Amino acid sequence: MSDKDAEFREFVTARLDSLRALAFLTCGDWQVAEDAAVTALSKLYGRWNRVDNREAYARTIAVRAAIDETRRPWWRREQSHGDALPEMPVDGGHHAVDERLRIQQALSRLPAKLRAVLVLRFLEEMSVQETAAALRWPEGTVKAYTSRGLEALRQILDERREGRRAFRNG
Repeated sequence: MSDKDAEFREFVTARLDSLRALAFLTCGDWQVAEDAAVTALSKLYGRWNRVDNREAYARTIAVRAAIDETRRPWWRREQSHGDALPEMPVDGGHHAVDERLRIQQALSRLPAKLRAVLVLRFLEEMSVQETAAALRWPEGTVKAYTSRGLEALRQILDERREGRRAFRNG
C-alpha cells in the first residue's frame, strides 16, 4: 500500500461519519447523504496530492453533492407530515436531544439551498466568505439566504411550538 493510500484510509476513517452527518443536515436523507459523502471522498482521492485543505475540500464537495442530488428531476422526495401526531414532552435529561431533533426536523422542511447555507454557517461555523467560497456563490447571496433561512426556520419552529401549545390546552 502506498503512502497516499494509507493517508487516505486514515482520513476516511477519521472523517467519514462527520461528512455523512454534514450531508444529511444539508439534504435530510441518509441514503443521499451516504452517496454525497462517498462522492466527496472519491473526488478527494483523485486530487489528494493537489489539495491543500483536504477536510475543507471534502466538506464542500459533500454539501454540493447533497444539494445536486435534491435537484435531479427523478428525485421524488417524500414529505414528512410531522404535525400529524403531536410531540409529547420527554421527561428526564433529554432536553438537548429533543432540541436537536426539533431543529433537525425544522431544517428538513427548508429548501436545499437555505438549509445548506444554515448548516455551513452555524453548524460548521464557517464565515460568510468561507460559505460563499464553498458554495461558489456571491457573499451577498449567502447573506440573503442566511437571513431568509433563519426567518423560515423561526416560522417553522414557531408553528410547531403553537401546535404543541394548542394540543396541551385542547
